[in-house]
Amino acid sequence: MILSVNAELQMFNPRPTIRHIPITGAHTCTVIDDFLTEPHRLVEFALQQQAQFAMDPDNYYPGLALGLGPDVARALDEFFMLHVRRSLGARRTLHATARLAMATLSGPELNGLQRLCHRDAITLPADQGVAASVGYLFDAPELGGTSFYVAKRSDAETADCLKRAQAGALMVEPGYMTGSNEWFEQVCTVPAKFNRAIFYDGTIFHAAQIEQPALLAADPRRARLTMNGFFHYRRNAA
Repeated sequence: MILSVNAELQMFNPRPTIRHIPITGAHTCTVIDDFLTEPHRLVEFALQQQAQFAMDPDNYYPGLALGLGPDVARALDEFFMLHVRRSLGARRTLHATARLAMATLSGPELNGLQRLCHRDAITLPADQGVAASVGYLFDAPELGGTSFYVAKRSDAETADCLKRAQAGALMVEPGYMTGSNEWFEQVCTVPAKFNRAIFYDGTIFHAAQIEQPALLAADPRRARLTMNGFFHYRRNAA
């Protein structure tokens, strides 16, 4: 990591534009425009570090990623706690991570689970929660934003669907999920916009809305480059 500590602390806009979009039920997606103070600087950093991006064999992300280290994660968490935590009922963060990522896999390269929407957590203690964020660092909306889904079937049937998908035993179209299917209903889509970030409850089913996978690239100047954050937090007392 070559960003200076001071740069990391000044990375996030202290006065961003914030709105809340309903997803389903009580869940909302917090949409932040003017997210970073110097977004092009982070794109340039990704270009400088291009050779360090790699596939994570323990992660189902369909592309390359680069960890941004604890200082950036800490600064992102400070932004989360200042601007987002109230909408999720978060009291304090237990752990946060940050990374850059580029979706690169074509439709036929995706495994069964990557062809469906997913959650970042399934079961958590009642007093804890998990949230995720996606910051869009590309100026090509056609590369796709993010969509949210609800399961059409029971918890047991949905779990069996995901288990069969993981084993390659579920018949799923060989491509990115971009709409409703027999298992999940798409309920909300947030379009991508340069220097926009979204924050949402990680237990909600979601997927990148990649409708033109032929446009995906591993060059940060043309890629679907995102800054992703993950937050494990303690909930406010009921």
